[in-house]
Amino acid sequence: MIQYFNPGERQALFDFTGSLQELLAKHHYTTREIVLICIGSDRATGDCLGPIVGHKLGIHERHFEKQGFHLYGTLEKPIHAKNLEATVKFIQLYHPDALVIAIDASLGIAAHVGYITLGEGSLCPGVGVDKDLPSVGDIFITGIVNLSGFGGQMLLQTTHLNLVMQLADFIALGIYRCLLRSEFRPALQRAE
Repeated sequence: MIQYFNPGERQALFDFTGSLQELLAKHHYTTREIVLICIGSDRATGDCLGPIVGHKLGIHERHFEKQGFHLYGTLEKPIHAKNLEATVKFIQLYHPDALVIAIDASLGIAAHVGYITLGEGSLCPGVGVDKDLPSVGDIFITGIVNLSGFGGQMLLQTTHLNLVMQLADFIALGIYRCLLRSEFRPALQRAE
């Protein structure tokens, strides 16, 4: 089941965080490594959602690593069509039992542009622009940045950066609240 969240609604962040927390609990996240893979290119405005989320979360990377979380895909080192397959294989090799959360931009219907989606299962990157890439993730988060349909790649290149930044802020804050703030994950506290 895919859930949609409108960042413009007052309760949206609270609802998103609660739903993400439920999915994490369902996958026994307190006893597993967590891998965040933020997918996208920094060369197209609409496709840079994942790397921007990765960049925002990377600010807290030191804290993530202490808690057993691993982050792949930032503005500095994006995970895109050319290196996605190798990254997925790397994650499978070095984090074989990890819970993988995949984050990417997506295209959708006009009524959902500007929304966040959250769901259980794999993400299929590149589907909106007719690319055949490996699916990834146990949980997925997307930001709907533009309309789907004819000219998908062009739509990604003409997406408003302001929309992408708003979606990235929302996603990064929701993940931060779930994974790093102690009141959301008391069982993850580890002795240093």
